[in-house]
Amino acid sequence: MVDERGGYRGRMRLPQPRGPVSSTVVAALASGEPVPDIDVPASSEMLADEDLQLALWTAYQLHYAGYDDAPDAHEWEPGLVGLTVRIEEQLLALLWEATADRVRRAREAADDVPDQIFAMLKDDDGPSLASWLHRDADRAQYDEFLVQRGLLALKESDHAAWTLPRLRGPAKAVLAELLYDEFGGGRGDHVHSTLYASALRASGLDDTLGGQVDAMPVEMLAVDNVGTFLALHQRLRGAALGHFAAFEASSSLPCRRYAGGAERLGYPPEVVGYWDEHVEADAVHEQLAVRGICGRLVADDPALADDVLVGAAACLETETRWSAAVLTAFRAGRSSLRQELGA
Repeated sequence: MVDERGGYRGRMRLPQPRGPVSSTVVAALASGEPVPDIDVPASSEMLADEDLQLALWTAYQLHYAGYDDAPDAHEWEPGLVGLTVRIEEQLLALLWEATADRVRRAREAADDVPDQIFAMLKDDDGPSLASWLHRDADRAQYDEFLVQRGLLALKESDHAAWTLPRLRGPAKAVLAELLYDEFGGGRGDHVHSTLYASALRASGLDDTLGGQVDAMPVEMLAVDNVGTFLALHQRLRGAALGHFAAFEASSSLPCRRYAGGAERLGYPPEVVGYWDEHVEADAVHEQLAVRGICGRLVADDPALADDVLVGAAACLETETRWSAAVLTAFRAGRSSLRQELGA
């Protein structure tokens, strides 16, 4: 059903602000007024800045499904675009700085970009949240994990699809092949985001895209934002594909552990089935993404090699920060969320 704003009912509602910048964004979207020209404060730790990450996330969701209580036309409202770009400039500078050591070690470990990405993954010593969920998590902790991953999985691979028109030749063909699988191979009930929504519903959890964003820790907002940010920019297409490749290539083993934890805790088959699907699929996808896409992209345009490595490192950096924050909370016996889950 189309509403008076030209969108569709049943989408998420605007989040609760976490500071002055996100307050400005949310207020303008709620009122339908232009976003005023405001200063964006310099943030020494952009990936942990609640206010700026939420402001960015709120703007980005207009590129996805949008909101029930905000106009779709604000997707390209000049004031909002200008504010988003100023936040992105800080984010980009921080990503290049935060990933420098990972990229340096990867270059020293191998000669070509695909092998450098695999070396980066092997060198990653982030906390094993997957092991905790496999063996130690209780039902409440696993629920929190499912809801947080839903911020990504309910729009799984959507941002990677934005890079398709930016590519030519073999890399484009391989990405299209991989995305065809991610989007169900022509079967609507096999679209991975649909499978995840079914898993949430079967577990008694909210399956609305972004429906629990007010409970999300800043680390998960950053994980989501970085993937969207890189994919939205033509100049960052190499980084976007490096990010996508690292995500695909680091997924299979954790998904096996997630499935084992779900079985141990008695989750319905929809949950176990979702993870099992990714154990098999991502074992194939990692080669397609790293060698078929990134390898061929750099072979055609060697100038993109550094960007690909930075994107891969950015994926690992944000995922590691999120995993560490969640695991620290679980080990301390407290919630990893900002607030109790809503209905």
